[in-house]
Order: sequence, then C-alpha cells, then structure tokens
Amino acid sequence: MIKIEAVIAKLGIKLNRMQEEVYKFLNQDRGQDLILLSPTGSGKTLAYLLPILNRIDQTKDSVQCIVVVPGRELAIQSSEVLAKMGTGHRSCACYGGRPTMDEHRVIRKVQPSIVFGTPGRLIDHIVKENIDTTNIHYIVLDEYDKCLEMGFREEIVTLLSYLPNNAKHILLSATRYRESDISPLLTNYKQMDYLPKADSLPSKIELFQVNSPDKDKLDCLLRLLLYIGEQSSIIFLNYRDSVVRVADFLHANGFSPTIYHGGLDQNLREESIYKFMNGSTNILVCTDLGSRGLDIPNVQNIINYHLPESSEAFVHRIGRTARWDAEGRGFLLLGPEEAIPAFINSEIKQFVFPGQLVGDNFKIEDYTIPQAQMVTLYIGKGKKHKISKGDIVGFFCKQCGLHADKIGRIDVYEYFSLVAINRKEASGIIQKAQGQKIKGIKTIIEQK
Repeated sequence: MIKIEAVIAKLGIKLNRMQEEVYKFLNQDRGQDLILLSPTGSGKTLAYLLPILNRIDQTKDSVQCIVVVPGRELAIQSSEVLAKMGTGHRSCACYGGRPTMDEHRVIRKVQPSIVFGTPGRLIDHIVKENIDTTNIHYIVLDEYDKCLEMGFREEIVTLLSYLPNNAKHILLSATRYRESDISPLLTNYKQMDYLPKADSLPSKIELFQVNSPDKDKLDCLLRLLLYIGEQSSIIFLNYRDSVVRVADFLHANGFSPTIYHGGLDQNLREESIYKFMNGSTNILVCTDLGSRGLDIPNVQNIINYHLPESSEAFVHRIGRTARWDAEGRGFLLLGPEEAIPAFINSEIKQFVFPGQLVGDNFKIEDYTIPQAQMVTLYIGKGKKHKISKGDIVGFFCKQCGLHADKIGRIDVYEYFSLVAINRKEASGIIQKAQGQKIKGIKTIIEQK
C-alpha cells in the first residue's frame, strides 16, 4: 500500500470532495463498477489513481491496471502524473504513430503495473501477447465521452472482450451520457455525478464578451493580448487553417505563440504542448483538439476567437482554465454580425479596453510585446549518461551562477534533457555554459 498522505504532500495539493468520495468508494472491496461524471480540471486522474495504487501489488512485475484514453497526449500526461506521485509504481504509455515493437521493448524493460493507452494500440499489444492480461484487476475508461466522439466505441467493446470480466471497471466522463452509450459495457455500477447543472460554469471563471468592430477579429485579438500581457492564454479556433493564420499574424507582430491541431506531426504536437506547459510560450493557438485530453495547469485565459459550435465544446474549452482551485477568465470575441450562442447561459460581462488600446491612435510599435517568462534549453546528455535533475540544477547554479528560483521544469530523457530557465537569463547562461562539463562530461547546451 502507498502512503496517501505522503503522496498528497509531495504533490502539494488538498483532495477535493469528489476525490475523497471516489477514494473511499474504490478503496472498499465492493462488487460494483464506477461511473464518475466530473468537470474537466477537477482532478479525475488523481481520483482514480490514488485508490488503485493503494490496492495493486507493487512487487509484481505484471500489468494490473489498463487505462484506456482517447489520444496520445492524455496517455503521456497520465503516465507523467503517476511518476510525479513518487509511489514507485511503474507505467508506460502506448499509442499510435510509432512502431509497436518499440513500445514492446519498453514494456519488457519497465514491466509496468499500469499501462495507459489508446484502444487500437492496446488491442494490438494484447493480440500480440505483449501485454499479459491475467493479472489485470482494474480497467479505466478515461474521457469516455471523447472516446465516443472519436468513434472508438466498437474498439473499446473489442478491447474489453480481451480483458478479464471480473476486473473492476471505472468510467470517467466530463459530460453526461445516454444509456445506450454505456450498455453493455457496464451493468452493475454506482454513478457519482459532480457535473454542474445546466452546463453552468464554475463561479471561479469570469466570462467576458469582447466586441470587434471588424469581421476579421485579428486586430481585436492583438489588443486583447496586449491587455492580458504575460499571462498564459489558449486561443480556440474552429479550423486548422485558421489556427495557422492567427499564429502567423501573431508571429509577424512579435508574439511567440505555439500551435496545436490534428494535422500536425505527432512530434510537433508534443513539442508544442511541452513548451506551453513549461512556460516557454504563453500563447497556445489551437482547434478544439486542445479542449480535451490535456491537463495543463495555470492557464489563466481562454480566448474564443471563433465561437464554440456546441454547449459541450464551450464547456470543454472553458474547462482548460480554473483547474483545481485556480481562477480564470474566458473571452468571447464577437464580430459585428455575431451574437452569443443561445446555449451559453452563464453571466457574461462586457469587456471594455483601457483608453490606450482604443481607437485609431493605437500603434503596435508603442508597445513592448509580452513574452513568456521562460525558455527551453536542450542539453545533449540524459539518463544513459547518468545525468539527473539534481545534476542539472547543480550545474546551472554552481557553474553558471543561475539562482535556483530561475529554473523551471526539468525533464531528463534517455539521451538528452530539457530545462526551462528564466528568459531574461537565457542568453548569458548559454554563453557561460559553453565549454563547461556536467558531471565531467562535455555536452551541447542550446536554446530549443
């Protein structure tokens, strides 16, 4: 069993009511499965991981829990959440877009007790006997509503047919379901519903209407971003080409956004999200793909450049901010012929630009373009070279004179490492790092 109090202290959080009640239910030996309905950002991943980790056997070198997710990003992030908990339980993420054999090698090496994966890739591993299903006691269907949207229901039914019938099933969703969506997956279950009534927004989210005098809202967006400043913002659009157009416009005006949509190569998508998460960029421009399956903390603003096309799309977009106990703001940009959709029934305030951002006298040249506080540095050495996070912190502090509070997220991979450092310090630190050694090893250090 894991020490729950130690894990919570390590994460620096306090469990909310939903997490406490889910933990109590799953930690008891009941025959019922669980359907958990809870808003995005409420901490569902931790809610199911804590009780499962408390009950599976860490000493066994076998898969005991399968977590089915709709996409690679959620698989990766869920595995990272488990690693941050520091329980010693091993996991791996399995998803399309890379060779199954590479993942098989990882599974054999890591011998995970939990596997996070997309439906098709999990079926592939099980059919090829890369994953032994004998000792699987828990099956989690995470973001099941998104799995339905992406047409994965038949694959999930097939996957479940390969898994033990006596395993406990846990289904998680941020929206309500039809009975036909669940049957025959679950029959004997308890439902725990924490969704707000009538798709209302949490009180910790403040919603604003921003009127653009022009049908093309780029100028309005530019002024809004100048008002927002360095804060973290996600800009939602309905089309991939619009994402590129808006990002190109912002780049041309001195901003440093990153983009995210389904047409990007997998590596580019992961790099884009990584830079946004570690604070190397403060603007993410994306389609609704970014409204689900991404657990990004500290997003302060959601900007709807294009109006959402449904109530669910709106709720999931806005759910990217005010996660956990944080507060956030949502902005709806309206052109001259647009109106607030009828399905948005929350209180909306009229946003008024301050004087210097109003009128024809506005000039972008009069402003310093706000940038993200951090940059990402690439270090050409990693775990294979016996480099740890502590080694990296020590190198930058002792050999380069960087204060520890100027260092952000550090990730050490097999053959390289990434570290976020304060943007204002970056150029000087890179110069000081040239020719230096980390643990007696010369390496490349450059801005990514």
